[in-house]
Amino acid sequence: MTGVDSVQTCPFRHDDALEPDPFMTRMRTEAPVTRVRMPYGEGECWLVTRYEDVKTVTSDRRFSRAALVGRDFPRITPAPIAQSESINLMDPPALNRVRRLINKAFTTPQVEALRPWTQRAVDGLLDTMAESGPPVDIAYHLADRLPLLTICELLDVPEADRPQLRQRAMEMMSMNAADRNTAVEAKAWLRAYFSELTAERRRAPGDDLISALATARIGDEMLEKDELTVLAMLLVITGHDTTTYNISNIVYTLLTRPELAVELRARPELLPQALEELLRHIPFRQGVGIPRVALEDVDFDGVVIRARDTVHVSYLTANRDELAYARPDELDFHREDPAPHMTFGWGSHHCLGAHLARMVLQVSIGTLLTRFPDLRLAVPAEEVRWNTVSIWRYPLALPVTW
Repeated sequence: MTGVDSVQTCPFRHDDALEPDPFMTRMRTEAPVTRVRMPYGEGECWLVTRYEDVKTVTSDRRFSRAALVGRDFPRITPAPIAQSESINLMDPPALNRVRRLINKAFTTPQVEALRPWTQRAVDGLLDTMAESGPPVDIAYHLADRLPLLTICELLDVPEADRPQLRQRAMEMMSMNAADRNTAVEAKAWLRAYFSELTAERRRAPGDDLISALATARIGDEMLEKDELTVLAMLLVITGHDTTTYNISNIVYTLLTRPELAVELRARPELLPQALEELLRHIPFRQGVGIPRVALEDVDFDGVVIRARDTVHVSYLTANRDELAYARPDELDFHREDPAPHMTFGWGSHHCLGAHLARMVLQVSIGTLLTRFPDLRLAVPAEEVRWNTVSIWRYPLALPVTW
């Protein structure tokens, strides 16, 4: 057992394809609430890895995101990704106000209305892939393109600006100390870009989501200028990043476990449930995200987190917690009454775009399986190269044939 008074040091990255980080897994078993040192930021912090404990930290008002503002908090990136005006650094009741306004503008019916457009986009991308002929890189032809196309269609981001937006978003997510200045510059560039774009939409709103957010009103409440800027920036970055990498990761997983792909082709009605299990199972990112600060002492089965301590949670390890899931390391599309996974977060900071991500994954993965019944990797799995720079885990290229 690891003593609760000891401090663990780990780079909080694991680049062995999509295998769980062994350090994080060990902490969940040996010291589920433990003190750690992060690669960047001041001081030590707590790492919480059990499903129920993660639920507590992410749902309990005794833990605050807003208390991070102005702190050089422990983290896995050289520069902080979140901004002080971001919804990611708000607590209730301010958070509730912003989420109400966003939910008024960004609805499930609005996402479902985009499904036919997404289907046409997927069909077009796969047409091009088929014309290129095997072998092809499915990351290039589908995963790298579809989510950005979809979120930019929803937000009506000018087509000419999209490649640079993706490049800047990738730069901002680097975990390398040498990339710190580039990451800071990318963040400033994105903020300036969305400040101008949101101001334009507020002056002359259209039918896009930015316009809907800019004009959303509940009583006398509207999103403030900086709130809208950072929110639009967040939607583009997280609205395409996570889905991009999850498409590649899911395709890789299905092609390296072909019996699962066979089952989904035979029973396409299983797809929504199967995608939830894949999202639970796949460790799609490195380490941890944005922490919280304890506002008072909190006792976790004898381990006391003190007021003002910084607390990180691991959704990835919570998703593999044997106390929450039977046979957590197995992929099982038929789990009975499974606990909801935490891939989209938990509590008041649950991902605002989860409904969009699910729709894009359903259309892209479902169409791919149907259209290419003999799809398979064009290289041995061990030859697939993986990202080792940013916070995301994904194949740099995924050569396939059929």
